[in-house]
Amino acid sequence: MPTHDVVIVGAGLAGMRAALEVCKAGLDVAIVSKVHPSRSHSGAAQGGIAAALDNVGIAERNMPPAKISGENVDEKVTADTPVDWRTMEGKPAYEVKNDSPLLHWFDICKGGDYLVDQDAAELCAFLAPQLIYEYEHWGCAFSRLPDGRIAQREFGGHQAPRACYAADRTGHACLHALFEQVMKNAKKIKIYSEFLMLDLILRDGVCGGIVVYDLRTGQLDVIRAKATIFATGGYGRAFSVTTNAFASTGDGVAIAYRNGIPLEDMEFVQFHPTGLYRLGILLSEAARGEGAYLLNGKMERFMQRYAPTKMEKGPRDIVARAEQIEIMEGRGGGPNKDYVYLDFRPIGEKRIREALPQISELVRRFVNLDPFKEPVPIQPSAHYSMGGIPVNIKGEVVVDTQNEQKIIGFYAAGECSCMSVHGANRLGVNSLLEATVTGYLAGKSAVEFIQGGAPLPDLPPDATARADAELKAILNNDGGENCAALAKELKETMMEKCGVFRDEDNLKKCLAKIKDLQVRFRRVSISDKGKTFNTALQDAIELGHMLDFSEVIVVGALARKESRGGHARLEYFDMKTYENIRDDENFLKHTLGYKEDDGVRLAYKPVKIYKFKPEARKY
Repeated sequence: MPTHDVVIVGAGLAGMRAALEVCKAGLDVAIVSKVHPSRSHSGAAQGGIAAALDNVGIAERNMPPAKISGENVDEKVTADTPVDWRTMEGKPAYEVKNDSPLLHWFDICKGGDYLVDQDAAELCAFLAPQLIYEYEHWGCAFSRLPDGRIAQREFGGHQAPRACYAADRTGHACLHALFEQVMKNAKKIKIYSEFLMLDLILRDGVCGGIVVYDLRTGQLDVIRAKATIFATGGYGRAFSVTTNAFASTGDGVAIAYRNGIPLEDMEFVQFHPTGLYRLGILLSEAARGEGAYLLNGKMERFMQRYAPTKMEKGPRDIVARAEQIEIMEGRGGGPNKDYVYLDFRPIGEKRIREALPQISELVRRFVNLDPFKEPVPIQPSAHYSMGGIPVNIKGEVVVDTQNEQKIIGFYAAGECSCMSVHGANRLGVNSLLEATVTGYLAGKSAVEFIQGGAPLPDLPPDATARADAELKAILNNDGGENCAALAKELKETMMEKCGVFRDEDNLKKCLAKIKDLQVRFRRVSISDKGKTFNTALQDAIELGHMLDFSEVIVVGALARKESRGGHARLEYFDMKTYENIRDDENFLKHTLGYKEDDGVRLAYKPVKIYKFKPEARKY
């Protein structure tokens, strides 16, 4: 029964950045991961990581002057405001000629359709430059400008080129820079690789560690800790067409939910506009940042109808909806008119080879097309979770509607968490940033907690009871239901009825199907009863997780009678102007979904707005 000061679940950017912060303080830290750390899904991010370095000036960027609007006249910046923009030299004008953290902060709030908690967005924007230079000093191989500075390119919804990139392998570069630092501190950081977390040890509002299953030996064990940090990533695998790795099954989100932690804003799921048709394999937004066009089946550049000033560089929710509308209205490509095209040819072969080598190779390998010569079929693909485990700006898990009731010793970071940096829609290249920032904050908070004298909680006698029962229920079940078949039904239902567009009728059908699958899951049986790398058992456990949180997504989507960011209800969408019909009076609030015996109980909490007033969101 191993014991550590801090145990971190997840070995992506958020998990490893948290581990380094804890390690720096001289504390005993462990990382638990169901895959080898270098295979974590953070490595799949391609296009960049955002920071207002201002390395590309206004004369070079060929973009309109940046604007900040909607500022509150009576600002209510308190002493707790993490970074005070007023300490900058002079008050920034509304016409911002070069990039700044203030402008980045505004772009995040607008991009998130004003459901963003503005203190969280402020932290991300202002911490970004320092954390990017930290990556650089750790040896992250960023692409460079001729004078040696970090290269930056445009991304959707950003008013300046602030995507720091390493060709189209940025996540890989950042992940390996962190992994090298973890290996450098291998004597201080214990890695439990290929361990599956099954439960959280949480009693009376105090967290004391986790219950894990060793995939190699089939043994159940407990890892005790004074502080526990979840950095388990997203849940895109609940959809049939997704950019997510097979490991992205929302384990941390589901396990927190089962332990009485509410899930926040789960209805906001981002669909990436450019996943390979049917496969979902990511073709980075960097392609559009570099100048690639979107074309419909008639070979028209259709984005002028939807985002006339930004075109292909509009925010992801707007671009994904535009593609879906082109398909719905019969302007798609192919025999079934069910996809659109991404045309790389305007970029030019030389630039593609130097800036997008991985993407062009993916196209050749998976759809057997030459992106230098012909457009590539794409479709919106489930990509990112704006919602998750609710946390405050210190990374502490909070469970009430006012963010005052904290779970002692429990933190979350990265995509599984919801600090509401992204609100209703994440801007591109803010995910690696969020993972880095929230990992840093959660690690820092855990250190403060332990250095403040936190004791090791007592181990409950029934700590492993629920996990043990879950394993036995699957291994001993002869009910005849097939795990793969149930998973296929769930994913196809979520994609079809809770996808880019939703409506009340389809959401109700989706919820009924999930309820049916939850009942049938109790009869799931697997043929492999062994202990060594029992992947059938792992698949069944992960399916149980997906069935739990998928219900929260659908219930939240049914209750939110508006369209905002990544949540688009057809009943609340103007097909003439192609705009969301947003209801700030009734729904400018965060959703909280609590687990009850008969389903999901919803509650709401206010959005933290103190700088930028919500206004019409146009691009």
